[in-house]
Amino acid sequence: MLAKLAVLAYAEKYRVIGKSLPKVDGNAKIRGAARYVDDLELPNMLYGKILRSRYAHARIVRINTEKAWKVPGVRAVITGYDTKMNNMGILQDQPPLKTGKIRSVRDEVAAVAAETPEAAEEAVEAIEIEYEPLEGVFDPEEAMKPDAPLVHEEYGSNVVDLKMNFTSMDRDSFEQVFEKAAAVVSDRYQVHYMNASPLGTMGVVAHFNETGELVVYTNTQAPFLYRHELAKIMGFNPAKIRVIQPEIGGAFGRGMDVYPIDPITAALSIRTRRPVKLIFSREEELQYAPPRQPAVVYMRTAADRGGRLLAREARVVLDAGAYVSWGPFDGRVMMATVSGLYDVPHVLFDAKVVYTNNPYTGTQRGAGNPQITFAIEQQMDALAEELGMDPVELRILNANKPNSTTPQGMKITTCELRECLRKAAELIGWRGRGMAGPNRGIGFGAFFHVGGGARVYRSDGCGTILSIDDFGLVTVITGSTDLGTGSDTAIAQIVAEELGIDITNIRIVNDDASIRPWDVGTHASRATFVAGNSALLAARKAKEILAKAAAQELDTTVDKLVFEKGVVYDRDAPSKRIEFDRLVRRIHFRQGGSNVVVTAYYDPPTEMQDERWMGNLSAAYVFGAQAALVEVDPETKWVKVLKVVSVHDSGRIINPAAAEGQVHGGVVMGIGYTLYEELVLEQGRVLNASLMDYLLPTSAETPEIKAVFIETPDPAGPFGAKGIGETGCIPTAAAIANAIYDATGKRVKQLPVKPERLFSD
Repeated sequence: MLAKLAVLAYAEKYRVIGKSLPKVDGNAKIRGAARYVDDLELPNMLYGKILRSRYAHARIVRINTEKAWKVPGVRAVITGYDTKMNNMGILQDQPPLKTGKIRSVRDEVAAVAAETPEAAEEAVEAIEIEYEPLEGVFDPEEAMKPDAPLVHEEYGSNVVDLKMNFTSMDRDSFEQVFEKAAAVVSDRYQVHYMNASPLGTMGVVAHFNETGELVVYTNTQAPFLYRHELAKIMGFNPAKIRVIQPEIGGAFGRGMDVYPIDPITAALSIRTRRPVKLIFSREEELQYAPPRQPAVVYMRTAADRGGRLLAREARVVLDAGAYVSWGPFDGRVMMATVSGLYDVPHVLFDAKVVYTNNPYTGTQRGAGNPQITFAIEQQMDALAEELGMDPVELRILNANKPNSTTPQGMKITTCELRECLRKAAELIGWRGRGMAGPNRGIGFGAFFHVGGGARVYRSDGCGTILSIDDFGLVTVITGSTDLGTGSDTAIAQIVAEELGIDITNIRIVNDDASIRPWDVGTHASRATFVAGNSALLAARKAKEILAKAAAQELDTTVDKLVFEKGVVYDRDAPSKRIEFDRLVRRIHFRQGGSNVVVTAYYDPPTEMQDERWMGNLSAAYVFGAQAALVEVDPETKWVKVLKVVSVHDSGRIINPAAAEGQVHGGVVMGIGYTLYEELVLEQGRVLNASLMDYLLPTSAETPEIKAVFIETPDPAGPFGAKGIGETGCIPTAAAIANAIYDATGKRVKQLPVKPERLFSD
């Protein structure tokens, strides 16, 4: 009864927040009117193509482009020897076009622009390159050995100078904790490469126009950082680069960096003075788009006799590939989860980032969290078994609590992890180990993630420009990028709620970075929280202007005014009212009138972590739990997921249907990661670069998914909201792995789960 009353009170309090409204861009998408990068056709446009290395490790002896120039329709052929561009990447370790040495089969050695895609393809095939093959290294643990071939000789080692280590106490004291513990579990876990596989492949259209401006159409997630980095690579004034984002058909972290395709396309346009389009095919996407960061995790966990966690140690080896992009920085998220998922007093974390001749990696949905949670949550199950405890009760006993601080100094405000665990156990039908039925098992996985931005840059803010025209249309120009997740709709709901108008009177603009206010980019489940707070601040500023004018017009005071259903009225005398659009006109059309235009910038109250990796990097944290029911065929060992219950503490839910869609998509992505999807490499080359061989889960592999939200409003979030974009995929692998153990008694220590691994001892 109390829960029902709470829901009723919630529904009465808000008109727009908490309602499952259609996406503001949904109509254009279902009609096929939305325009993506691949849909762009500019006048006089050329088509680009990149030639990549045949070898994973080699020296370039000679390049001959004469035959490529003879292909009809070719307008440019460029190499690193004739086109000046600065190095790129996190460590500036990658030239866009390679000269001298090849370090990966992805390496770009030449590019062409032609009148047709077919001519560009023919010209690329006509380029002649002579190589001197070198011995490669493809295992990160082998690459750390003193006699391993060096990927970058100039650094003198394959171990990258990226320090990602944290400890809460000195080594000797840490060892003593383990020596005195009642229970210790220790194991090695290995996770693999996974392609994000969004509907929209990587692509860019670049146009160096007659005014000397470089206009770039791209599906980046971070247009302002993209503009900054592209300017550095090209040696341009950033003010002369204009970044436009068409609709984005998913990104999942892939769009966080600038990749060689971007400056190469720009260079082709500069060379030809014509627009150039370069779009990956699906096969190229699987081969050359940055995959999820693989890792080897050595972990041990200690607990006392009552089940209280005492310490956790994680030593992680991250395969950077040939260059350092965003993937290795997943180690920072792994570190935060090791210290933050549970109330564990002592933590030691060490990540080694290693160069190999494999593909370089990007960050992907969850940013390292699915990988490390796979290890942590299996150790929780193993500890429970060692202590003779129920695995759910062990998690509840050690769950983090509201208003607590982790060993790294992350300040947890709202936290409903215990309730999430209880609800997941209840809804999956948990009765204890081995009670799911013949060949069936139930497993659990909890999760922890940033939910209020993540200060990995000096600024983690987002700007908003809000204007109201004379007909009551509110235009919100936001720095935030909607990746197809529905964040534009959440922003529109927040503004509509604050101004008391219908959401159909809100227009969101966020395509051209040259007119938008700054934003760090859409990542770390930050859009609704950070951009939503920025939009809310702007709406409140506009409301102050409107309220002051309405009070004068209605002969009342500001504190008595109600904004509701497109009308502003006096709460004590409802007959004193004025329509929203009419009020705006009264402000505008008068002597000394003005436009209703405001700006706002929201920067979360967080801090950069220091050199010891201490600091509160997010303004809020999200928690939750998943329970998975699986069935394992006793003869084939084929695993079928029957049901997943996903329970989330993400604050107040702005749009329940959109949130549920995020959870469902995340769970299916997690199932793909666990059971089906794997980029298979041989000597650094992707062998399964087609959707016939790279196994994405289909509707046939999608189980019953139940999304549940424990709504405890967070004081820092817009109307109490926290992030939810990534959490659906984080614990899925761990929950399925623990369910497989419950069904078979076999621990899964390597992903993806393959039947042959369940047969082995």
